[in-house]
Amino acid sequence: MKGLIFNVQHYSIHDGPGIRTTVFLKGCPLRCIWCSNPEGQKAIPEILYNKNMCNKCYKCIDACPYRAISITQEGFIAINGGICKRCKKHVCVSACDENALKSVGQFITIGELMQEVQKDSLFYRNSNGGVTLSGGEPTNQAEFTLEFFKKCKEKGIHTALDTCGHTPWESLKRVLEYTDLVLYDIKHMDPEKHKKITGVSNDIILKNAEAIFNKSKVRTIIRIPIIPRYNDSKQNINAIAKFVKEIGGKEVNLLPYHKLGIGKYERLGMNYSVKNFQPPSKQTLEQMKTIFEAQGLRCLII
Repeated sequence: MKGLIFNVQHYSIHDGPGIRTTVFLKGCPLRCIWCSNPEGQKAIPEILYNKNMCNKCYKCIDACPYRAISITQEGFIAINGGICKRCKKHVCVSACDENALKSVGQFITIGELMQEVQKDSLFYRNSNGGVTLSGGEPTNQAEFTLEFFKKCKEKGIHTALDTCGHTPWESLKRVLEYTDLVLYDIKHMDPEKHKKITGVSNDIILKNAEAIFNKSKVRTIIRIPIIPRYNDSKQNINAIAKFVKEIGGKEVNLLPYHKLGIGKYERLGMNYSVKNFQPPSKQTLEQMKTIFEAQGLRCLII
């Protein structure tokens, strides 16, 4: 069995307790307009193009066997995703002497991934850390996630699942049997507004959140990305706080919007529609924290 990943982040401290290794799986059912990992959305290998490193030698054009690369009016290159066959060797990347082209997304076996994460085993023991699967969306590759977590538990490694919750309950339920901690995203309580900003309704997400607390004993932290003008209204924050309290939640993390992913959109040839947004102020975040605490919830700003 192989999974498709796009990054392994060692010495991670924000994705669960202790020092962790966060593995990012490729493929996600959501299309959040603020997504900071756009390279994790599609469940296929992709190519990132950095204009600033391109010397316009066009060796990549000559190398491409499918003629999927063209020259723009500015003299840079453009990769036609409809023509590109994503050849295993990524010959255009190999042809680039300036590293302007980069492959993102590699298939890996569970054994290979275990070897990679066990490099950090000493950190896990000394900090009560472990492994976190993120993305993308780990349950988009539910079988790989399940089998990988099984191996982690065999080695005594703490497991955390960072999920958007948009997956069949039966798939999520099986993964939870080998999960020590769930980091569960809730973005908006209104189904239409949720669909507008993520591409999907929140129906499955909210039902799965309730099921986790009612049918599972796995510790679960609700995480809320705070996106200005989209989900930061007092009405929405109050609604989320009440929902979390009603389903039995105890902990909430607020994740303020940031701009760290902007450059990735350009390198993928994608439009980033919220590039003019500014991160929420400390005062705004503290006010939100107060709302959750009023419901008896432990709230941290990450």
